[in-house]
Amino acid sequence: MIQLLKCSLIALVLLLLQSCTQTSVHHASVHHALRESVPAANSVTRLLAVYEPWFGHPQHISVGYSSQDPVVIKKQIEKAKNLGISGFVVDWYGDREPFLDKSYALIQRIAGEQNFNVAVMFDESEQDSAQATDDALAAFQKLHDTYLTPDAAGRKAYLEYRGRPVIFIFPKGGHTDWNRVRTETDRWNPPPLLIHENLPTPLTNGLDGFYAWINPGKKGWSADGSNWGEDYLRDFYRTMQTKYPEKIVVGAAWAGFDDRKASWGLNRYMSQRCGETFADTTKLQRDFYPADKPIPFMLIATWNDYEESTAIERGLEKCNR
Repeated sequence: MIQLLKCSLIALVLLLLQSCTQTSVHHASVHHALRESVPAANSVTRLLAVYEPWFGHPQHISVGYSSQDPVVIKKQIEKAKNLGISGFVVDWYGDREPFLDKSYALIQRIAGEQNFNVAVMFDESEQDSAQATDDALAAFQKLHDTYLTPDAAGRKAYLEYRGRPVIFIFPKGGHTDWNRVRTETDRWNPPPLLIHENLPTPLTNGLDGFYAWINPGKKGWSADGSNWGEDYLRDFYRTMQTKYPEKIVVGAAWAGFDDRKASWGLNRYMSQRCGETFADTTKLQRDFYPADKPIPFMLIATWNDYEESTAIERGLEKCNR
């Protein structure tokens, strides 16, 4: 089964590059770099991808499909599985965004039918501390009661690690008291694992792990998009090894970033560099975690965020070099 995962990851990176037209030398160098990132045969690293469930909502751009179309979701899961991706981490706001919650319910049900994993990435409220914490508690209780009970549709699809459900947290306001949330969720059976973005926080005791996220690194965003985040990722993996060796490590890979056309954009751009950005971010974790000590998860950011140009669903952007 692990050998099959290795072959699937090779298929993933080759597919993502199929839309690029480059010289044969460049093809060879990119393919070599990507093959270096493929876990060894004894690896247990699971490949996940962030999924945006808001398409079809009038506040978001049209991408040719609805996130609430069962046929679309089935095809997306099938394609992801063929690429070696074992689960979607779905953006989720609890009751603050009913459209997204409806999409998630459908995705979890279908995932349960297709032997595929799902998990939520809870988007933190931007309210003050007390309100943000109350919002998180209410959302997590909904998650528990609606999606994690034994008879919930698609319950077997929910991502677990060592028998515990995994909840990813996307910080917004940074005001949530995660220690209080931890205390409340420890009453669950089994209690969830809380995985937060790698940002400075005094509340690390209430968190079980950290994930890396798209970041250009210390030099910041550049006009030509050349800062792809090498120093950021190296600092992330080094910090996890030295400061948080007992925490869960979730590595990350991304194809690029561009919010210059988004209504909320901040003129941030990271070039895909004809597939090199994806290749480099995918393989970098191997410098810190050899095949005999693999990390449990790698998170692709993202499967289908077309508004920030991070989607890999349809391959990488075309380019000529």
